[in-house]
Amino acid sequence: MRILLVEDEEYIAEAVEYSLKKHNYSVDLAFDGEYGLDCALSCVYDVIILDIMLPKTDGITVLREMRREGIKTPVLMLTAKGQTNDKIHGLDSGADDYLAKPFDTGELLARLRALGRRSAELSHDGVLSFGDITLNPHTLSLCNGETEVKLTLKEAQLLELLIQRKNTVVTKETIIGKLWGYDSDAEDSHVENQVALLRRKLNQADSKTSVLTLRGVGYRLADSVKKGASR
Repeated sequence: MRILLVEDEEYIAEAVEYSLKKHNYSVDLAFDGEYGLDCALSCVYDVIILDIMLPKTDGITVLREMRREGIKTPVLMLTAKGQTNDKIHGLDSGADDYLAKPFDTGELLARLRALGRRSAELSHDGVLSFGDITLNPHTLSLCNGETEVKLTLKEAQLLELLIQRKNTVVTKETIIGKLWGYDSDAEDSHVENQVALLRRKLNQADSKTSVLTLRGVGYRLADSVKKGASR
């Protein structure tokens, strides 16, 4: 399970990161709300742990912006002990659960397991569509009408990410985080190879959907090739 922890108190963040990694979780840290929101919008996390009191952008604002952008990732909100209003605001803004500081590591792990199950349930039948194609990320099937093409796991993960971020450009760094993990040795060439393989599968499905390259920026999906972008 990949977790984003947004917490400005570094000693708390590093202690939680250490505990989670001991239990085989993959953890990325953000120490302010602005960077935390950028990470959350990448759609590569299974659960987000989000503190309310953050520099630059507070946790409630981060959460509301996530939900406004259609990010459904389960969020565990960290609140100050006894601050009932924080809990109410967090839940009303789209948080899935909350935990008051200071908290017990065992309780944190139990809540993460519960949210992880909820995340799996939310995505269980989550067929995605864009243009003339549909993607079933669980059967690794790409369909265009009656034509079905089987994808590899990484091809499906790449297409899923591009569909989820269809209104934005997805950077190579974000793709590496989704397909291999931010702490992997994967390089830009790995991304380029996967994009080429996915384009081949789209051609096999006789789809008008294309993966456009915005040089020096990243990739995005389009219904057809447009001027100024390359395949």
